[in-house]
Formats: sequence, C-alpha cells, structure tokens
Amino acid sequence: MKQPVQRKSTLWPRTAMLLALTAALAGCANLAPDYTQPAAPVPASWTSQAAAKPAGEIDADHLGWREFFLDPRLQQVIAAALDNNRDLRVAALNIEKARAQYRITDANRYPSISATGASSASRTPAELSTTGRAAVSRQQSVTVGVSAYELDFFGRLKNLSDAALESYQYQVETRRSTHISLVAEVATAWLTLASDRDLLKLAQDTYASQSRTFELSQRSHDIGTVSGVDLASQEATVESARADVARYTSQVEQDLNALRLLVGADIDASLLPAGLPDTASVLPAMPAGLPSQVLLRRPDVLAAEHTLKSANADIGAARAAFFPSISLTANGGTASRTLGGLFKAGSGSWTFSPSINLPIFNTGSLRASLDSAKITRDIDVANYEKAIQTAFREVADALAVRATLDQRLDAQGKATAASEKAFRLSDARYRNGVDSYLTTLVAQRTLYSAQQTLISLRLTEQSNRITLYKVLGGGWSEQTQPMQPTQPGSQP
Repeated sequence: MKQPVQRKSTLWPRTAMLLALTAALAGCANLAPDYTQPAAPVPASWTSQAAAKPAGEIDADHLGWREFFLDPRLQQVIAAALDNNRDLRVAALNIEKARAQYRITDANRYPSISATGASSASRTPAELSTTGRAAVSRQQSVTVGVSAYELDFFGRLKNLSDAALESYQYQVETRRSTHISLVAEVATAWLTLASDRDLLKLAQDTYASQSRTFELSQRSHDIGTVSGVDLASQEATVESARADVARYTSQVEQDLNALRLLVGADIDASLLPAGLPDTASVLPAMPAGLPSQVLLRRPDVLAAEHTLKSANADIGAARAAFFPSISLTANGGTASRTLGGLFKAGSGSWTFSPSINLPIFNTGSLRASLDSAKITRDIDVANYEKAIQTAFREVADALAVRATLDQRLDAQGKATAASEKAFRLSDARYRNGVDSYLTTLVAQRTLYSAQQTLISLRLTEQSNRITLYKVLGGGWSEQTQPMQPTQPGSQP
C-alpha cells in the first residue's frame, strides 16, 4: 500500500507575504498639514550704521570661538568650562534622552517579532480520567509571531515618530544655544574679573597716594602751615579711597566665585587676568542682507521651529485617530507531545487574529484632541515669530551700542587726560599757596571718577563684541555636535 504524499502547507508563507504587504502599505497616507515656514515678522534690515559688513570678514556663526577669542589664557578657561560645566552636561544628556525616546516611538511603526518555546506536562488522576486510569499528557511547542502590530494606513505612528524626531532636534539646538551662551558668559565673567582688578589697583594706588599726601599735610598742620579744614578734607578723601579698596576687593572675590561656577572647577591662577587686555577678541562680521539669512541660523530660533514642526506632526496624529485602526496578531510554528515530534511532518501550527477598531461615539474627545493640537500649533507659530523678533532686537541693541562705542572711548580717553592735567596743575597751585585744597580735592575726585569710567567703558566695549558675536549665533564648534539618531533596531 502506497504511503500518502505529505504536502507542505503554504498557509504560513502566504501569511508572511500578507504581513509584508500590509507593512509596505502602512503609512501610505499622511494627514499632517503641509509645513510652511512662517515669514519673519521683522524689518528687512538693521538701520544702524554699524550694520555694514566689513570687507574680508566672515559671518559670526561661521567663526569658531577659538578664532574669536585671542587671549590664550581665556581660551583655556573656556575649554575647561566646556568640559566641566553642569548646565552643558545636562543639555547633552537631554539629547541622549530625547534620542532614546525617539527610537522607542519610531520602533512602534515596525512589527515586533518574537520567538517562543513552551513545554507543559499534566497528570489526570484515575477517578477523573475517561479511561479509568491515571494519565500523563505533555505538549511541546515552538512559535514565531507578531503581536498587535498596527497597520499605519493613516500615518498616525509616522506622525508620532516625526514629532519625537523634532523633539530630539529641539534638544540638539538647545545644547548648541547652551554652548554659545556658556562661551559668552565665561568670557564676560573673565573680562569682568579683569576690569574689577583694574578698578581695585586704581583704588589701591589712589589710596596709597592720598595716604602719603595726608601724612605730609599732617606734619604741615602740626607746624601750622595747613589748616584744619584742609586736613579734614584730605582725611575724608583717604577714607573714601580705603572704602573703595575694600569694596573692589570683595567684588574681585565674587567675580572669582562666579567664574569658578561657570567653569565647574577651580582655575589655575596663571589663567586669570591681572587687568583688562587691550584686545581679548576680534570684532565679528556684521550681518548683511535680510534677517532671515542671519537670524534663522541661530540655535534658539531653530529650536522654536523644531517645536513648531513637532506640533504640525501632532495634528496629523490627531486627525488619524478619527479613522479605523487595524492590528494584526499572527504566529506560526510547530507543536507536539514530544520534543522529537516538533519537526515531523504535520506538526505545524498557526494563528492569525486581525482586529479593527472604528471610533463611533466618544463624546467629542477626538475632536477636542484635534482642536487642542491645532491651538498648540498656533501657539508655537507665535513663539517662533517671537523668537525671531527677540533675536532681531538683541542684534539691533548690540549694533546700537557698537555704533557709538569708538566715539565714547575716544571722548572718555581725552576727558581722562584732561582731568589728569587739571589735577596736576591744581596740586601745583595748592603746594605753592595759590589755591585752597578744595580746588585740588575737586580735581582729584574728577580724575578718579574719569579713570573709573574709562575702565568700565573698556569693559563695555569688550563685552559688546562678545554680545554681538553671541546674538549672531557665533561660538559653536562643529566637532562637538551630537550624533544623529540611530535607526530603529540598531544598537545604541
């Protein structure tokens, strides 16, 4: 007698082909609105005379901070801050967290395939057995299948993945913004320390000079050549200078504490400035052309745009929720009472369980979710436009200060020189008995104030360079950019 021919089942291959086909068709529709970048709600150009771009200079956002800051000590301090600052470290970790969240969300678009092996054994006592005898039954199985895989016909999962990707890009731009701000803050703090050390030295020199003058006047008063009024006026000037020494000493210590906090570690004394350098940075290029060519490259503006794109994708996900969702659960494998029979002919097993969910009545919650997504998008449009307006205002303010700084520095330098000359003449007239000490005292205070103002104005000029460099998007180093998000299924 001929043995019957065993025909290989074609159901599981057909099921696999069906899953592959439905996966290819999934996501064929995208209900998210087409993204259009909002127009920049700012004037076409800056009106400041300082906005003309000098010939031969490059844009600030293409100028690395090592090329902008010239002092090697300041370069080392900034590098230490980029290595140790906690805010920058948190920003980098937020990128890694957002990247992991994106991978989790994006993985939902693809089938999750798992293999399962199971073994079971049970004993039925004789009094419960249909044969009247105790029986032991065993079952072995091996299956491979897909569980609750949603067919993304209307792009819900794709839009959720896009929203997560935009959130990741937002964190990338936020880190860039933190990087730029940190570089600017460290440089400003370093220069502020230098300025206050100059002011402290000026106060110390003034105190020492006035103390010597007071001692001479004290001797002259003892012999009756200097009046008590002049001696008291000189003593008041000495004590005022001594108070300034104490005040600036405290301010220098506070500056050091602020710099240490920004750097995130102690700083070698050799890297600290004794006074303001003549030039700590180069003057960055001024913007030319439309603001969109400059401002839209700023990381904070790019971050706001990524938030807007994420909201746009959320609208697509909210729209897709109105349509049916189809899920598939399928597995195939082999089952047998014994391990040896798992791979024999006729031991194949399979299940295929499609399901569909069609929203019918939900008290308007889906409509409310869509309305909420649209309102969020409108809010993000307003925030994006505000980010551009804020960026424009920051650049305009920095340019407005820059436009008059050279004149102010020149005028203050000449005023200080004139005050010094007036003090020397007044002091000579007082020593020759021509004028009272009151005239010399006024001239001395005028010179001291002019010297303080000149130091502060030099700091303002250096700080304005840094501010202009920062608001134009400078200070970012390409080699510190984080990696792009990995594809689903790849190892981190």
